[in-house]
Amino acid sequence: MRPELEGDFIAVVNAGSSSIKLSMYSLHGDAMGAVAGDLTGGLAGDAPLRLDLHAQIDGLGSAPHFDARHADGSPAGTRDWPVGSLPYERALDHLVNFVEQEFPRIELLGVGHRVVHGGARFDQPVRVDAEVLAALDALVPLAPLHQPHNLTPIRRAFEALPGVPQVACFDTAFHRTQSIEHEIFALPYALYQQGIRRYGFHGLSYEYIASRLPAVSPRLAQGRVVVLHLGNGVSACALHQGRSVSTSMGFTALDGLPMGTRCGALDPGVLLYLMDRDGLDARALERLLYQQSGLLGLSGVSNDMRQLLASDAPRARLAIDVFVHRISHEIGALAADLGGLEGLVFTAGIGEHAASIRRQVLDRCAWLGLVPDEDVDPAARGERRLSAARSRVDAWVIPTDEELMVARHTYALLAGGT
Repeated sequence: MRPELEGDFIAVVNAGSSSIKLSMYSLHGDAMGAVAGDLTGGLAGDAPLRLDLHAQIDGLGSAPHFDARHADGSPAGTRDWPVGSLPYERALDHLVNFVEQEFPRIELLGVGHRVVHGGARFDQPVRVDAEVLAALDALVPLAPLHQPHNLTPIRRAFEALPGVPQVACFDTAFHRTQSIEHEIFALPYALYQQGIRRYGFHGLSYEYIASRLPAVSPRLAQGRVVVLHLGNGVSACALHQGRSVSTSMGFTALDGLPMGTRCGALDPGVLLYLMDRDGLDARALERLLYQQSGLLGLSGVSNDMRQLLASDAPRARLAIDVFVHRISHEIGALAADLGGLEGLVFTAGIGEHAASIRRQVLDRCAWLGLVPDEDVDPAARGERRLSAARSRVDAWVIPTDEELMVARHTYALLAGGT
């Protein structure tokens, strides 16, 4: 039985550089086993959270599109705007106004926010006040594409909802279980003491996958698993008994695997060379590495995997080949960190929906003893096994749910949990 709390809903905001998601979770005892799926458990004594509405605007900066759905998937609203006509703040206002119309008489227990970077200080969710907000603002240079957008809704909520608690949940926190040899760079040790270290990201996604593994496969929940978060942002994480051992991203969200517009791992000598040859300053390098590289830079076509898979352009094929090669390379490195491998999990947009990418990765993992199941329907949705019964390594698709993890953490913190 949940404690007596002031409020009957938790709002969750997941604000990125090109999209804003707003989800509403109700706190009711009858939420157990709701249509929205297994939304209970994991924190604060099986918090009774039920997803009632999910709304999002994506395509910010290009062609904005609004879509809202009830927990059962039925449409609640939709809208499109002309290219470049919807500023970020107006998009946020539209989402808030829509939710207020859908839920005119609710009381909010709190608002949970996904925040990409918590730095060395924030290793667990925290209630935000002016001092915490200033500390998070100081981390903007470490995540310039994400952190400013993560903090904008917090500031707006302080103004519009002065009495409602705001909770920040960090993508870096899940990786604080990693040992120092995984965190530290081979730089002067004083820089590590100053906070220059490998932080890792997509932690809320990996934490959700870890929370699902006991139900999906008790063997994998206690074993050695590589999770591939393949979306516009891309990373991989090695889990042992549900805890982060190693991950591909580092000090910033630039490191590791190639992404939609980000380069992934890069010889730092390239940057020194470009600075000397072309006179590039920090801002020019930032644009190159964050906005002009990755799948977009390789292909010259798009940063969207769906468009690349549909394209006949040779460089689109090159971008896909590089993407798959680097993923298979990272799986090998993370399997070495784990000392073996029992499972491989695909999640996020590309991981959940791009069957051809998954199959190419699985084929490159044959050396690990991974045997794909030839009868798997490539158009299937939801949690599903991809490997054959005789496979030594199990492969799964598990859709991620970062917003649910934020809701769980928000409830746990405000209910007095850990």
